[in-house]
Amino acid sequence: MADDSVRSEASSQLDSENTENKTVSSNGEAAAENQTLSKRQRKKLLKQQKWEEERELRKHRRKEKKQQRRLERQNHHEEEGGGEAHSARKRLRREVTPSSLRLVVDCGFDDLMLVKDVCKLHKQIQRCYAENRRALHPVQFHLTSLGGQLKQSMDAKDKGWVNWKDITISTEHYSEVVAKEELVYLTSDSPNVLEELDPKKAYVIGGLVDHNHHKGITFDKAKELGIDHAQLPLSSFVKMNSRKVLAVNHVFEIILAYLEKGSWQEAFFTVLPQRKGAVAVSKDGTAAQEKDDEDSDSDSDPDTQDQTEKSA
Repeated sequence: MADDSVRSEASSQLDSENTENKTVSSNGEAAAENQTLSKRQRKKLLKQQKWEEERELRKHRRKEKKQQRRLERQNHHEEEGGGEAHSARKRLRREVTPSSLRLVVDCGFDDLMLVKDVCKLHKQIQRCYAENRRALHPVQFHLTSLGGQLKQSMDAKDKGWVNWKDITISTEHYSEVVAKEELVYLTSDSPNVLEELDPKKAYVIGGLVDHNHHKGITFDKAKELGIDHAQLPLSSFVKMNSRKVLAVNHVFEIILAYLEKGSWQEAFFTVLPQRKGAVAVSKDGTAAQEKDDEDSDSDSDPDTQDQTEKSA
């Protein structure tokens, strides 16, 4: 029995010594590891450890800043009458009335465009979507024949497009999505001038950025398919320094503006960029600016007018 007690004590002592040896060994290994690290690596390691230790502190500070900004916004709204403005915005949102009018962007010209032009078309479609979402009378928006370079651009630069709302996106041709008798292709080459919008129709906009390299192609497509075609009444209300061909988003936004204002002229001047040099056309068919210039010229030289009267 005494021998057993001695053996037990010896075993405990041996275990204790082994534990101490392991501790010394691990500390030695850590020290050796620290010695093998360069000064820059040790500094980086300490910085990482400090960053981990202060994680909760940073989280707490962010939360405090967020609450402070929220309080500042609330105070600002109260000072500026924000409660009334918020109510007005809610009332305005309730007054939004969706239109039954359909606008179709024909994306079937992918093989006719360079990559940079496809990217421009992508941005124009994004603008159409955004403007329709905030419009007072949003239209039924369709994208047809989507594929090729355009889809690749959308997948690469705008992955959220698959979650777009209030839009119908199809790989099919527009004639397979909408009945032919309901289609009207909007093209500046058409001899037909659009006076009013028919809510029962679907108006097609050619999704093409070609810098006039394929002039008349949308008009030819419409004739080939045997569907109605028309151009916006641009010349009746506006004189421009540049060509009448408009970007996809400009045509889209003009129609949205017309649905809201009920006036083509207001719609054109609301949307058309200044670089187009748009000037209003008067009832006699002349540009209003030209008429003003003529009037100012006659008024600016009274002596000449007097001499003319005297010679008469």
